[in-house]
Amino acid sequence: MARTKVAAVGDVPAGEGRVVEVAGQTLAVFNVDGTFYCIDNACTHRGGPLGEGDVEGRIVMCPWHAWRWDVTTGLNVNNPAVKVACFVVTVDNGDVFVDIPG
Repeated sequence: MARTKVAAVGDVPAGEGRVVEVAGQTLAVFNVDGTFYCIDNACTHRGGPLGEGDVEGRIVMCPWHAWRWDVTTGLNVNNPAVKVACFVVTVDNGDVFVDIPG
């Protein structure tokens, strides 16, 4: 695992997401009431950028075709058999880190 800094806490306001590039991967980082989560940025439907979607609570809606994902688990809201990768996030001294396998 490579623990990689992806943002400062202030870079991702509560209730929003951001797209980040880490180790050749495009990820989406979300702030849900001060707790940070990270999932793969690409929606499994057509590859829409989840980090650019509208966030309501812990659910992000893909901006392309409105597929909804739980940012805390990576599971699709309508079909939990469908999932995007979910990554461990830690916050240390105001910085947000993601554990990247590899």
